Amino acid sequence: MPYPPPLLSRRGLLLSLLAPGVVRAQPVTRVVYPEHEAFHDPQLNYMLDVLRLALSQGPHAYEVHASGTAMTQGRGLRELEFGRGDINLLWSMTSREREKSLLSVRLPLDRGILGWRLLLVRAADLDRFTRIRSLDALRKLQAGQMHDWPDTEILRHNGLPVGTASMYEKLFQMLARSRIDYFPRSVMEIEDELLRYGRTLDLVIAPRLMLRYPTASYFFVSPRFPQLAEDLRLGLERAIAEHSFQALFTQHFRALLQRLDVPHRQVLKLDNPLLTPETPLQRPELWADPANPFS
Repeated sequence: MPYPPPLLSRRGLLLSLLAPGVVRAQPVTRVVYPEHEAFHDPQLNYMLDVLRLALSQGPHAYEVHASGTAMTQGRGLRELEFGRGDINLLWSMTSREREKSLLSVRLPLDRGILGWRLLLVRAADLDRFTRIRSLDALRKLQAGQMHDWPDTEILRHNGLPVGTASMYEKLFQMLARSRIDYFPRSVMEIEDELLRYGRTLDLVIAPRLMLRYPTASYFFVSPRFPQLAEDLRLGLERAIAEHSFQALFTQHFRALLQRLDVPHRQVLKLDNPLLTPETPLQRPELWADPANPFS
């Protein structure tokens, strides 16, 4: 009668797992980001490309998914902080409060261009904005912003009056109905928004002017996922060192910034009281320059 095969010892089992040809399945972590409340987020494709680039640089396996539920930025931040939903990551402009409550990956995903703001205005007011050359002149008018955006506090800190709304789409209606005078929008967003709202609401981009304040869009991660935050940091640093991150930025934004004539605009500089001391302003390779955005 044949004897049954001997049981493997603990040492033998370990050696068998390490033997050549033995492949162990790697656990996959779901990365879930919130869907924007607007019909289309003009930053989405770029941010997803940066996210996948960063995750591809590390040793752990991830799958990227949308939450399936559209939400405001404020709701997304609350769900991320308190773990109320499925999301474990979002990208957003940084602030002291956000860096305190969430795990922030302090590398500017946008190379700072989120703080390059062109002015969406009524076509009937184009001549008035053509004559504006200073912040003092702009302080006589009222900007529009979402009530929970960091930009609102930044503009007010610099003495610029701001009217707010609780719904993103409502701001375009407020502008068209003269409840606000201009809507500062990032160069990443304004062209897409002009295509969606410009013709129907008779809106245009004010010529020659650009507001600029130092800021950055970071990946913010749920405190429950510290490994994800660390993998994103290491992956982005590697992509920056290898210049694949800069190449991706150029691929997405070269034509856009040329169409918006960014290098030839008059820049009105604003202070940003929301930046933390940890903001990597001392690393010039992380930030684009309006005069030469792709240097």
